[in-house]
Amino acid sequence: MGRYVARRLLQMIPVFFGTTLLIFLMVYSLPGDPVAGLFGDKGASPATLAELRHKYGLDQHILKQYWDYITGILFHFDFGTQIRNERPVTDVLGDAFPVTLQLAALAFAIELIFGIGLGVIAGLRAGRLADNAILIFTLLIISIPVFVLAYIIKLVFWVQLDWIAPNVSNDQLLSEMIAPAIVLGGLSLAYVARLTRTSMAENLRADYMRTAVAKGLPKRRVIGVHLMRNSLIPVVTFLGTDIGALMGGAVVTEGIFNIKGVGGVIYESISRREGATLVGLVTILVVVYLITSLLIDLLYAVLDPRIRYA
Repeated sequence: MGRYVARRLLQMIPVFFGTTLLIFLMVYSLPGDPVAGLFGDKGASPATLAELRHKYGLDQHILKQYWDYITGILFHFDFGTQIRNERPVTDVLGDAFPVTLQLAALAFAIELIFGIGLGVIAGLRAGRLADNAILIFTLLIISIPVFVLAYIIKLVFWVQLDWIAPNVSNDQLLSEMIAPAIVLGGLSLAYVARLTRTSMAENLRADYMRTAVAKGLPKRRVIGVHLMRNSLIPVVTFLGTDIGALMGGAVVTEGIFNIKGVGGVIYESISRREGATLVGLVTILVVVYLITSLLIDLLYAVLDPRIRYA
């Protein structure tokens, strides 16, 4: 396994440089001038604009800008400076990421517990009333857009029941994060439930299940060890890829609930063409995806001992 991990780590190097270069080129090819945007409609003299572009390295060739950016990260952990308020991008990320991590962790816990739980119930009762009810419920969740689900939760639990606050405060209390976490993890919860249900229903008919039952093993062991471990492999794959999606896909949810996290920073960076901030955020998300994919691949051997890494 050590050789496999080393090979995967080496494979991450070109993937990291390739994705960050592609994102860098896309961001800095967006129309508009972030320096000119600082002055709004008032404008500024060409000399002032040229001085600021030189200060932030925007007058360099795009590949030279990328080289300075990537070497700053690798050797100094320097993601550059936010043009609008001249704050280091690391400070901006340090403010935004803990908030989104808290929201994403809560959403992930909701989809993990309730998604797998509903999927197990549906899989063990395939074709029965509980199975059909769960399939209809998950199909309904999948069919509702995220922003519609957010406003429905606000309408029911804030306007009618007065159980939640309309927006998340600056303190980001855990109790305030439950509603946006449900919105953020709702779609993934439905997919996890349906994927778990399908995998379990299929494995129930497998030969190894009939062998386990024929041996007289307890039902709890048959389901908990033999059925669950094999059925969760595709579910774990989805959950692993969804971690990065939860962190980077919270733009709508954070906007509706006024959460000062990564989503808000991404939206603001795009609108203001803050390339350094946007690329820094995406770079960290790329690293999260790469590490998560490696951990998920290693987890396969834990779930299924038959898997061997060459």
